[in-house]
Amino acid sequence: MSITVNSQLLNILSQNLESVPTNTDGSLAQLGPELVYTQDGAARYLTFYWQKTNPSEAQATGCQLEQIVNTTTKANHPNRECNGNEALTPVDRAAYLERLQRILTSLMPERCQCWFSYYEQLLELDLTISPIMPTLGSTATSVLVMGRVLQTTVNKQEINVLSKPPTQLELALRSQKHQKLVTQITRNIRRTLDLNIIWQQTVDSLGQALRLERCIIFPYQPKNQKVVAIAEYHSREVSSMRGIEIDIATEPAFAQALATLEPILVQEPQHPQFQHQKILVVATCHQDQPNGLIAIAVNTDCLGLTNDELELAKEGADQLGTAIAHATLYKELEAARQQAEEASRLKSEFLANVSHEIRTPLNGMIGFLKLILDGMADDPEEQQNFLEEAHKSSIHLLDIMNDILDFHKIEAGKMELDLGPVKLDDLFSDVDNFMRLQASQKDLGFLMQMPETSDEILVYSDYQRLKQVMLNLVNNAIKFTHEGGITISTDVIRKKVICQDQEFPGMVRVRVADTGIGVSLDKQDKLFQLFSQVDSSRTRQYGGTGLGLAISQKLVEAMSGEVHFYSLGEGLGSTVTFTVPLYQQPVMVTAVEINTQN
Repeated sequence: MSITVNSQLLNILSQNLESVPTNTDGSLAQLGPELVYTQDGAARYLTFYWQKTNPSEAQATGCQLEQIVNTTTKANHPNRECNGNEALTPVDRAAYLERLQRILTSLMPERCQCWFSYYEQLLELDLTISPIMPTLGSTATSVLVMGRVLQTTVNKQEINVLSKPPTQLELALRSQKHQKLVTQITRNIRRTLDLNIIWQQTVDSLGQALRLERCIIFPYQPKNQKVVAIAEYHSREVSSMRGIEIDIATEPAFAQALATLEPILVQEPQHPQFQHQKILVVATCHQDQPNGLIAIAVNTDCLGLTNDELELAKEGADQLGTAIAHATLYKELEAARQQAEEASRLKSEFLANVSHEIRTPLNGMIGFLKLILDGMADDPEEQQNFLEEAHKSSIHLLDIMNDILDFHKIEAGKMELDLGPVKLDDLFSDVDNFMRLQASQKDLGFLMQMPETSDEILVYSDYQRLKQVMLNLVNNAIKFTHEGGITISTDVIRKKVICQDQEFPGMVRVRVADTGIGVSLDKQDKLFQLFSQVDSSRTRQYGGTGLGLAISQKLVEAMSGEVHFYSLGEGLGSTVTFTVPLYQQPVMVTAVEINTQN
């Protein structure tokens, strides 16, 4: 029996259903079925009537009430007592809701056999579901359902045996719906290259179209053993899992999906928030390389997924994986473009700085020598001063040229080091001779501290390059300090380390601290960039090429050490530390050793 009814029939049924005469067999004499109700698209009962059966049938079916309600039947029948806990509900609710939506969309009635739960019983009903035709220009929002009881069972655990598999028509309709969903998702994610939008659009589309309880996407990187939920769709009844971190090793289904690139249906997931749920896990991939995971909470009453549906899930995951790969590539290309533009800008700024830095000492040399050649010196003493200034300018010019040459060697990978044992006392003595006078000319304190030992401290490095690093760091400290002083200290870190396939008894850490202008926290990441000065508008007055710290870092790293910079902010001074391997363990006099590496 299949009818399509007009919306006026809803009122007629509500008002006159009880007055319909019955046959002796308990069926409705005029309408035929023993069960008649109306529902909206969410399966909420609008009206409900179950014709009384004879006492034996009532006992068998458990039908003790004429009226079974879920929501508002009492409003339709004010003279009746309604218990909201008494509800006749479909066992496979997801499939039932899908059928209702299909009927409301197509406006075509359907006949089916469905299992319903009522108290502790299961009832198999033969139903005809017809859309209630809307008024002109509106959409259908409710259905009329008529049917009868085919059989009952009192054991709910028998549901997997009693539930009938979907028909070929139902499977075809489901497949068609899912194919349309994959096409829609593919079309949407191809409109953008924003990864966040791609992820969220995908879970929202899946969750809303399939009425899922939960759908989550986890980006995946092969080097990481954990994944983080970056986007999620979930129903109001469950808590959010966005941001949750899952160890792949603790979820075998995740690892299996990543390894096989096949959909995995998990009956009992390990994670506590997935408990009591079936989870479909699908790996997204591009060129057979996984780049994400989709986890979908499947209805616990679901009888299983067909091979076509699993293939469709894999196809959708592949489409998403390709979109993720393209968006990631675009993001990387955009970042590379920005870096290239920034590098070009820094190089242009570097060339401008270098040309200025080279012209300044060169003009000084030319000027002082010209004065001498033109006989402008009044006496030998003034001539000697001119020569000294010209010599100082030439040394400055030589330092600039050395920085440029060193940078070129480092960039070309041609920096050669003569590594061997270096006496720390000799290094500190040379630095003191070079820099103390410069500090005293600015009325700055200059303190050099060595740990007290009964023998020499030897480090494994290149003496000239290590001295270059020290002079560079101390020169910067003096340059950017106007009052206070500079302190150079040393710590011995006793912990065996392997450097360049050699074992050393520890590391020596040299610290250069000043009370100078400092560096703001948000600009400290620029310190070791080639061609870069932290704030050219602020540091231009101090001169320099912007290569010093970057070259020092490269040299220290080539000698198996590390360079670090610390400053609490502008005006709060700075501290630069670097480490080099300890060649042999000295005998310490005072307890100034550090037993763990910082």
